[in-house]
Amino acid sequence: MKIENTKAQMRKGVLEYCILSILKDEDKYVAEILETLKGAKMLVVEGTIYPLLTRLKNSGLLSYRWEESTSGPPRKYYSLTETGKIFLKELNTTWEELQNAVTIVTSQKQ
Repeated sequence: MKIENTKAQMRKGVLEYCILSILKDEDKYVAEILETLKGAKMLVVEGTIYPLLTRLKNSGLLSYRWEESTSGPPRKYYSLTETGKIFLKELNTTWEELQNAVTIVTSQKQ
C-alpha cells in the first residue's frame, strides 16, 4: 500500500468541508478557492473542484453569480446558501467530534 494513495483519500474526505469553510465569510471564485486550498497544502486540481462545486450547488448548499472581471472573462463567484450555512455548522460539530475521537485513539499507548 502506498502512503500517497492514503494521503490523497484523507484529503478527498475533507475537501467538501474545506470548501464550505472557505466560503463561510465571503463569496469566492474558483481560483481563490484553489489558492486557499493550495496554501493549506490541500493539493487539488481544477478537474476535481468543478464537479464538487456543481454537486454542492445541486444539493442546495451553494449558489453562484457571474461578475465581470477587469482582467479577463467574467468570473463565477460561489457563496453558501442558508441551507449551506446550516450544513456547515453541523459539519463543524462533526469535525470537532471526529478530531477528538482520533486524538484519543492515536494518543493511546499500545
